[in-house]
Amino acid sequence: MMTSFEAEWAQKSGREQVEEFCRMIEQFDRGLRGLAYRLLGDRDQMDDALQETYLKAFRSLDSFSGRAPFGAWLYRIAYNVCMDQLRRRSRTMHLPLNEEIAQVSNQPDPSDTAAEKHDLTQALASLPAEQRAIVLLIDAQDMDYREASLVLGIPRGTVGSRLSRARSALRTALESRMQARDGR
Repeated sequence: MMTSFEAEWAQKSGREQVEEFCRMIEQFDRGLRGLAYRLLGDRDQMDDALQETYLKAFRSLDSFSGRAPFGAWLYRIAYNVCMDQLRRRSRTMHLPLNEEIAQVSNQPDPSDTAAEKHDLTQALASLPAEQRAIVLLIDAQDMDYREASLVLGIPRGTVGSRLSRARSALRTALESRMQARDGR
């Protein structure tokens, strides 16, 4: 039995399918770029991962059932592609923080902000990829636990426990970096 998505998709011509797919991924491209970049730490690898993600997604659209949201399905593919790339390499990464951090009206001294950004970047990079991914999905991509569980392929309850451990590890790493920077 076909879902409504599958029925609508099957009635579209090849050109219409490509155009519809492009419209759908356009909605998620920025968030996927952020996730891939922060997981991989390299723009070229991010581009490669997203290219592979979009190709896999397009080739698999016939098997997309519509039971999960399209965005969660697409994030799951991107997450898997990034994790595959990370498994293929074995080096320590230094990840820049998202350049689009919301600006605060009362900005502190730029040198303090730069140091804090660097500390956060390094603390985030020190987390294992799975912990980094869960923090990024929940805190940076603003996903709820259900969406994150679909992306990561884990039960919803596990998302909460892993997020708690990841935030604790991030807090500890950040405190260590700040203490080292401040000479304590």
